Amino acid sequence: MWGMAGWTGSDDEESLKSLDRAVELGCTFFDTAWAYGDGHSELLLGETLRRHRDTRLYVATKLPPKNLKWPARRDYALDDVFPPEHIAEYAEKSLTNLGTSAIDLLQFHVWSDAWADDVRWQRAVQSLKADGRVRAVGISINRWQPANVLRALDTGLIDAVQVVYNVFDQNPEDELFPACQEKNIAVIARVPFDEGSLTGALTPATRWPEGDFRNIYFKPENLAPTLERVERLRGVLPAGMTLPELALRHILMHPAVSTVIPGMRKLAHVEQNVGASGKPLTAAVMAELKRHRWPRTVDFE
Repeated sequence: MWGMAGWTGSDDEESLKSLDRAVELGCTFFDTAWAYGDGHSELLLGETLRRHRDTRLYVATKLPPKNLKWPARRDYALDDVFPPEHIAEYAEKSLTNLGTSAIDLLQFHVWSDAWADDVRWQRAVQSLKADGRVRAVGISINRWQPANVLRALDTGLIDAVQVVYNVFDQNPEDELFPACQEKNIAVIARVPFDEGSLTGALTPATRWPEGDFRNIYFKPENLAPTLERVERLRGVLPAGMTLPELALRHILMHPAVSTVIPGMRKLAHVEQNVGASGKPLTAAVMAELKRHRWPRTVDFE
């Protein structure tokens, strides 16, 4: 359960050591994307796969939208985002970067259900599966749009979804999770720490490198109310538990969730996050966390 997103400030040597440590601790699922460093993240993961070739590791990566725009808008044409030739081209690029003969899970990095019935993307992924280059197909759902995938799920071609789900963003529980449970579709929970707020490490003065998305996500008018909610959450932390541990354990309690992908580029993060697995929360704590749901529909582009 490893997410390799967020590329600013990365150090290759530290990332590789952290990947090795994650494997040593039993982590077997790694999520990356071509867009994380224009293939660089995939190359690093490929090195790790070769060093641990005797261990079965599962790899998920993502196809970038052709127009390189996140998130997808309803008025974008499929030809501008995922034309069939683009799907095939970037599947091959990812295979080359990873150095594998097949990708365990290939995901669309953005999505609009306006494309759900278009047979061109459907045939493209069916072809990749039939050729054995891709074992499963998924969709990474736009932030705060967990229902903007339900029609695609009805095609029967989607094996997994990746969605923002955490203590604040609980909206996937309403429609998406029941649909996935009914159709036996895997759920990968991303952004478990709300871009860092649920680590408890942010302050009113926190800033990130130029070009980092978090400078937009946590603009002053957004950062202040976020920190207020984090402080309220600290007040209900069970004894002996850290805020990041609570955040991860909350996610893993939901029966629809297959795995969670926290970013873990540092050794300390690896050990802390992997250690959160397999420790259930009490019903009382889960009931309290329901009260911290924070519906947000603001566009942070």
